[in-house]
Amino acid sequence: MERFELDPQLQDEIRARVMGDGFMKIVQTVRRNGKLFKIVMRPVEIGGVRKFQAEMTDEGQVRVKNFDAAGAAEGLEEIIAQKGAREMHLMTAKGDLHVRVTKKGHVLVSRSAEMNREVTVQPHDRVKKQPLTSFDSAALLKAIGIADGEGKVRASMRGKYDQVNEFLRIVGETVAEEPGKAFTVVDCGCGKAYLTLSLWFFLSQAMGFKDVRVVGIDRRSDVVSAARSMAERLDVADRVTFVECDLAALDGRDAMPEGLDHVDLVVSLHACDTATDEALAKGVEWKARYVLSAPCCQHELQKVIGGSTGRAQSDFAGLLRQNILRERLCDLLTDAFRAMIMRILGFRTQVVEFVSPDATARNIMLKCEYGVKSGQSGVVSEYLNLRDAWKVTPWLETRLAKLLDRHLSRYS
Repeated sequence: MERFELDPQLQDEIRARVMGDGFMKIVQTVRRNGKLFKIVMRPVEIGGVRKFQAEMTDEGQVRVKNFDAAGAAEGLEEIIAQKGAREMHLMTAKGDLHVRVTKKGHVLVSRSAEMNREVTVQPHDRVKKQPLTSFDSAALLKAIGIADGEGKVRASMRGKYDQVNEFLRIVGETVAEEPGKAFTVVDCGCGKAYLTLSLWFFLSQAMGFKDVRVVGIDRRSDVVSAARSMAERLDVADRVTFVECDLAALDGRDAMPEGLDHVDLVVSLHACDTATDEALAKGVEWKARYVLSAPCCQHELQKVIGGSTGRAQSDFAGLLRQNILRERLCDLLTDAFRAMIMRILGFRTQVVEFVSPDATARNIMLKCEYGVKSGQSGVVSEYLNLRDAWKVTPWLETRLAKLLDRHLSRYS
């Protein structure tokens, strides 16, 4: 039997559970070359006919296909034949099967006690499931003010509700499914803690992490006090804590919030201007595996680009003359510089739209996962060419100069 291969008896058991009566869902998550591939297959009803629906998530891109029994059987064979480290969770009316294949190729299998669950086949046109509806979020939404006393989302908070949902969706797609491991999140510039508290409930109750710690950091004493009160009301104050300080005051590579010895995920949602850069820098310095940042207003480059001298003024005067165009250009350049700097420092980085522009015009997110070789010549050259063409020094480069200089000096 080859490395990573499931033994024939286990393969037959998986086939029997999926293609037999009482099948509910099979989920397999695979990491291929540091990238996440996830497939979920479940029974659905389409036009009164029972079929199988497969939802495949590959680097954040979701595809959905519907199959008859024969097509589902072929798809199942592909699931079984996957190589590499992976996790599979198979649910049936009579019980669950969990299979984990380690990086060394060891296959670990566990089975639940026998159950007697009722299987309900969902119609294909059911309402799309959102992260905040994947667990009992009624108390949370009321506490943070997104829902009213009756549990209905306030009209004035619909945009924030959508933002938090989409942020959580990306967290769910990005974070490796390791529910038995302690997981620590730091929310930089947490504000009113909509995302901070939602992250704890989502990771704990929807994703099944057993030991989640979330820390929110903000410099405003009033919002920190209010956030602590909400955590108390929700009875999670021992797991969701808040620190009142300027993020930049946590200076140095090892200066984590008190009580933390590691950080798995750093998030920031609409931290203004260079506060976003500070959050990215902290993710680098704390050696976080994941950094998810949705920037807000960005003014640093606007102070330089479009001035009375320099190539930018002479060559792009027609573009920079209009304030709104100059502002949008500087936003794009700032996020491009940020993405390239994170990539230079070893983070696989994507720039994506995390929410509809109808919810907020600030709908760009930087998705960063540590795990690629730092200082590769191609991305360093791209960065230097863009930086030098505009004759600017991005704030994040200055902030991370000690880590960046050894890479940049080789090509500058």
